[in-house]
Amino acid sequence: MKLEIRNVTKAFNGKVAVDNFSMDVEAGSCVGLIGPNGAGKSSLIKVISNVIDSDGGEVLLDGQIISKMKKRIGYLPQYPNFYDWMTATETLSFMGRLSGLLKQDESRTIPGILAKVGLRGEEDSKVGTFSGGMKQRLGIAQALLHNPSLIVMDEPVSALDPIGRREVLNLIGEIKKETTILLSTHILGDAEEICERFAIMKNGRKIEDATISNLLNRNVKNKLCVRITAKDQKWIAIVKNLPYVKEVEVIGSEVIIQVENIDENKTQVLKNALEHGVDIIKFEMKNDSLEDIFLKLVVMK
Repeated sequence: MKLEIRNVTKAFNGKVAVDNFSMDVEAGSCVGLIGPNGAGKSSLIKVISNVIDSDGGEVLLDGQIISKMKKRIGYLPQYPNFYDWMTATETLSFMGRLSGLLKQDESRTIPGILAKVGLRGEEDSKVGTFSGGMKQRLGIAQALLHNPSLIVMDEPVSALDPIGRREVLNLIGEIKKETTILLSTHILGDAEEICERFAIMKNGRKIEDATISNLLNRNVKNKLCVRITAKDQKWIAIVKNLPYVKEVEVIGSEVIIQVENIDENKTQVLKNALEHGVDIIKFEMKNDSLEDIFLKLVVMK
């Protein structure tokens, strides 16, 4: 089912959290909603999940307003709240009733969902004994319980330790093979690992919407990275004066050299360094990483 977000706006006490946001999420895709803390991601996620109402705009799923399609949505909040005294099975039974799961279907559905999220054998364990990663997997289980067409996740791994984070990311990677996913995160590496596309938010607005490969290709730079020894620092002044060199940046022992044409000039730079007896430790083409691009976007725009 296709998700359509049309000019959504949301404010709290006069402060705009989501500002005229629009985006489509095609069926079967996994899209990351990226941005720094306070960008408006959680507010937008809650509007999409129909947890809160927007002040303007609309959200459609399969062409229907989202309030009529809630049973087709699975929602994982940033901090899932469970009753510690309930077992995993009791928790899913309770959540299942809220999402419309019939009692006669519980005995068939719940064990399979717990196994799917890696909680087989924990059916009768109290939730209060679960680690953070296990609770997050239980949260994903309740989001999957009613077989939704769309799963919306708000910062699914931000509060987890490295082991729990890895477990949940692996699980999301498996789930996306079967279900459309929209997830928010401020951790770019997570989106890079599991999302085919992401939208970047800042101050409630969408400032970028692209696939990872498209964004990288648009930010290709004619840059070389040359790592040299301390005794060769004098070569930096020489390379700055080469006619085809546009900019030189020094970061520790690395010299980042932007040239006019990478294909033509990389050999010339290398030849010049060798002619001046420079001890080269590393010589490679350098393009902006996704983190570099993200930082430039959220700082500059």
